[in-house]
Amino acid sequence: MKMFYLDDKETQKRAVVTRAKDGYDLAAVTHPILKDYARRCKADFIVINEEKIKCSHFSFELFQCYDFFDTYKRILVIDTDVLVTPSCPDLFEIVPENYIGTIYEDKYNRKRDRWGWIRKIQQAYGDVGWKKGYINTGIILFSKCHRSVLTYEKAKVWDDLGYDDVQIGYNIQKYKYPIFELSYKFNHMGMFSEVGKNRLKSYLIHYAGRGFSGNKSRLEQIKSDLHILNSISNPFWLNFCNIPGRLRLLAIGVLNTLRDKI
Repeated sequence: MKMFYLDDKETQKRAVVTRAKDGYDLAAVTHPILKDYARRCKADFIVINEEKIKCSHFSFELFQCYDFFDTYKRILVIDTDVLVTPSCPDLFEIVPENYIGTIYEDKYNRKRDRWGWIRKIQQAYGDVGWKKGYINTGIILFSKCHRSVLTYEKAKVWDDLGYDDVQIGYNIQKYKYPIFELSYKFNHMGMFSEVGKNRLKSYLIHYAGRGFSGNKSRLEQIKSDLHILNSISNPFWLNFCNIPGRLRLLAIGVLNTLRDKI
């Protein structure tokens, strides 16, 4: 684990946490930006790079945050494949302390799959009344009062599609914690571009899966978007950037919607 502490001794016991094994290529670009964002939020910055939970998938190392609550009152998880844009506000100030802050991913043509996973985990581990509201842990804000969400039994950790998203979503429903639904601008994934949203006008761009491009690596996409954001001072001109790629994603969204209706 790598920890970067605030110089300010008056820290409000906040932490920004990311997950990345050593050598992860995106980290060289996104971690300095995440570290700077943590400083702006008056938070320490922590990189989970070691496997301590040792479940089926590295994403479950998020459960290390349970122990971090010995020190911190609030923890904001931002994955390493996320680009924090210069306009991103302080999420700690937006989400009330007694709420878990996240987006819902079961929208548009993702509904069928995500609702299927919601049903499947309850068939395996018991019905907790979870019908919809599929979260994404790539960007999620917890407070110490939500600590029990990060408890687990190794024999019952969800080892199937959705992984920690499904497991933590199930735990949230089990313990009946309220969710503060964030705007897509706080976790802009490809699904939002498929309905015409411009990722460059969002606060947190999440290059989950293959990201937003069919012919560029995620690292190339992040570097390209970062160059644009650093070069253009007037947000109006962002409307005219990445137009071919945005049209491609919009076309994919239309085709997937039509396919769902057949």
